[in-house]
Amino acid sequence: MPIITSSIKDLGRTERRTQHNRAAKGKLRSSLKRVRVAVAGNQAEAAAQALAEATPVVDRAVTKGILHKNAAARHKSRLMRQLNRLGKPAAS
Repeated sequence: MPIITSSIKDLGRTERRTQHNRAAKGKLRSSLKRVRVAVAGNQAEAAAQALAEATPVVDRAVTKGILHKNAAARHKSRLMRQLNRLGKPAAS
């Protein structure tokens, strides 16, 4: 444990930030998982709804510095691609 007052305050600040980031990351992961589960279950409407709810969560994570903008674009792109594949018959 630090002895210096400013270092003690830094520890508290770090703890608060860590809790905030963990909560935001958890919300992000949950929203992405809801889309993936709906896609895996071939539920096009549920997946579209989940994607519509997940997109702002991903964008908010970028503005809060939790996710890099390119990573967010990659997540959204992959999920949209999976959703678009649901509507089309499989090529054989």
